[in-house]
Amino acid sequence: MKNLLLIWLCLAGFSSLGQKYTISGYLKDAQSGESLIGASVYNPATFQGTTTNYYGYFSLTLPAQEEVTLTFSYVGYQSQTLTVPLTQDRVMNIQLVGQVLEEVVVEADAFTEPIQESTRMSSINVPIQQIKRMPAFFGEVDLLKVIQLLPGVQSGTEGSSGIYVRGGGPDQNLILLDGVPVYNASHLFGFFSVFNADAINNVELIKGGFPARYGGRLSSVIDISMKEGNNKEWKGEGAIGLIASKLTVEGPLKKDKSSLIVSARRTYIDVLTRPLIKMQSDGEVVAGYYFYDINTKLNYRFSDRDRLYFSVYTGDDKAYARNDYSIFNPNSSDEYRDEFGLRWGNITSALRWNHVLTPKLFSNVTATYSRYRFNIYNEYQEVINGQKDIYLSQYLSGIRDYALKVDFDYLPNPNHFIKFGSNIIDHRFNPGAANLKATDVIDTVISTGSIYALELANYIEDDIKIGSMLKVNAGLHYSAFFVEDEVYHSLQPRVAARLLLPADFSIKGSYAQMTQYIHLLTNSGIGLPTDLWVPATNNIKPQQSHQVAFGVAKMLDKRYEFSAEAYYKTMENIIEYKEGAGFTEPGRDWQTLVEVGDGLSYGAELFLQKRSGPLTGWLGYTWSKTTRQFDAINFGKAFPYKYDRRHDVSVTGTYALSNVVDFSLVWVYGTGNAISLPVATYPGPSMQGGYYGYAGYEINHYEGRNGFRMRAYHRMDVSFSFKKERKWGEQKWVFAIYNAYNRRNPFFLTTGYDQRGNKKFVQYSLFPFLPSVSYQFSF
Repeated sequence: MKNLLLIWLCLAGFSSLGQKYTISGYLKDAQSGESLIGASVYNPATFQGTTTNYYGYFSLTLPAQEEVTLTFSYVGYQSQTLTVPLTQDRVMNIQLVGQVLEEVVVEADAFTEPIQESTRMSSINVPIQQIKRMPAFFGEVDLLKVIQLLPGVQSGTEGSSGIYVRGGGPDQNLILLDGVPVYNASHLFGFFSVFNADAINNVELIKGGFPARYGGRLSSVIDISMKEGNNKEWKGEGAIGLIASKLTVEGPLKKDKSSLIVSARRTYIDVLTRPLIKMQSDGEVVAGYYFYDINTKLNYRFSDRDRLYFSVYTGDDKAYARNDYSIFNPNSSDEYRDEFGLRWGNITSALRWNHVLTPKLFSNVTATYSRYRFNIYNEYQEVINGQKDIYLSQYLSGIRDYALKVDFDYLPNPNHFIKFGSNIIDHRFNPGAANLKATDVIDTVISTGSIYALELANYIEDDIKIGSMLKVNAGLHYSAFFVEDEVYHSLQPRVAARLLLPADFSIKGSYAQMTQYIHLLTNSGIGLPTDLWVPATNNIKPQQSHQVAFGVAKMLDKRYEFSAEAYYKTMENIIEYKEGAGFTEPGRDWQTLVEVGDGLSYGAELFLQKRSGPLTGWLGYTWSKTTRQFDAINFGKAFPYKYDRRHDVSVTGTYALSNVVDFSLVWVYGTGNAISLPVATYPGPSMQGGYYGYAGYEINHYEGRNGFRMRAYHRMDVSFSFKKERKWGEQKWVFAIYNAYNRRNPFFLTTGYDQRGNKKFVQYSLFPFLPSVSYQFSF
């Protein structure tokens, strides 16, 4: 009995020595109550720490002790150090204060996880305040245009917000708004994105080394979170620009418990141009264009363990033209109307419940709905001798999703951060339906019909720290796709690792396999919303990619982040329209209009970023090569992708000249886009077997696809902003210049003739030197 008692006492002692407790809670902005995503919680005595998740929640398990000192920090905020007893589990909700206005120099915090410490690679987080200080196109800050300035990311055409990441197409980007996919992210035919910066809290771009929680796309993830709304007091901000105005209002429904934010934006191009168009046409023509978008988010904190969020985005674009005219005859007055319209838009919504199951286990249950559709119509009316006839043609297309997902964060100790979850998506695809209608004629509907599909996914990943030098993020993503009578399965391994070396230097590597079950049929790169979303089918397989990347990372002087990466990516089952095919062929199965092929992309990227101080910005450089290969295109030979660019350079900088004046600059350079140009022309045959001759029909001869290059693209944008405090808040005037040195960059090339009648290529440019001004205010 004495021996048993002695053993029990020893075990009790060891148990006491091994006892651990968990400190958990949320990190928020002290002024607004907004969640601080990716903030650091750090124990300087043991060099152990963690970061907050997507909702500002943290959990840190440490050995029991009389007291422990923790530092809470976030870039741009004053760090907070607290000493607390650790003899039981503790809940701590921390509020950090932003740097005061007088402190122009914002020093980087030593406890914020340096770039060389993280396992993440090919991932960049851009602060929203930095985005809002960049030079604006037509006075309108654009989130996607800022992302285009990052290495590995390329734009489409001049001024557009298209995103092409590491050789991928626009359909290979998973753009998430509060966790909901956005299928069309463009306003104004691609010149603006649908994201209102005033409603955004956090933006992260992932180009490779994808964590297992993401799936469904090959090239990138752009994860965007909306603001939660100020739960302390009612506030607002807005702007009046040359082509659009916006207003955001946020505040508490119940202080510290519930908040609401509403942000709206609308252009008034139609209002400004309509009188001019009517005047030029003697009142016969009415035409215009506008877009709007509205963001709304409501959240309620039931307790420290339960929070509910509901967010909605809706936006539409509409272009229209109507021509009314009359012809007077001796016996009657005949009237005619010709009307054309183009409309497209998105709706996304999410209902989310956060629940803290235990201090170490955090759950998130989300139900979402999203829809994208476009409508092209043309209506002709005539009234002749009192008889009215109507002819209508209309084309409709779109995609609709219902989804449910469950995600868990489990933090058993500082050496593990485990994420796992499941999701299910119910897709409905409408590849296209044409409606033809005429007076006294039965309506004709030519449709490819709706296609329903079910997509399932499960994942698990762990961010593991092994010793003091090695850290690994490893995971598996399993997905399945049910469409028609076909079932596709995919098991996708993901791994990223960093090896920490002396002198704050690390080596990183990653591998990711991705599967994409949906395709985008695109006609052109000019930003028209005629792209069609279609699923994998019995005949068209899912897209797949394999990407490996290696790199180095280092924090320089605690203020500069430096990284260099090289990547190699293969892509399979990419689709593209056959030569001459397009969406304007209603009634034909889209599967008969496309070719299936492969893609290859590899390159190297350099990135140097300064995130603090009066001068912030980055320098990025990309060298890359991207090709496509289709058996029935270009004689089966690989050819350069349209947006293949050998060199891409971007320089951005924002300098606080004082507490009142800011200066921003952007300079970009890129190798010209690949283009197909004819090398010879031949007179075409006439119906009689003869030839039309010089002024008639001609046949162009091409030796290869995308075998030529446009001229290199480069431009500089600058802006100055002037702030002034008012009794009611703050006002700011922003003066910006797009293309400051008036570079005539190529938009497209065509054939023409010189004064002697010799054929030549003619370059057309889009935007010259463009000044703009906007008035911004907050209250």
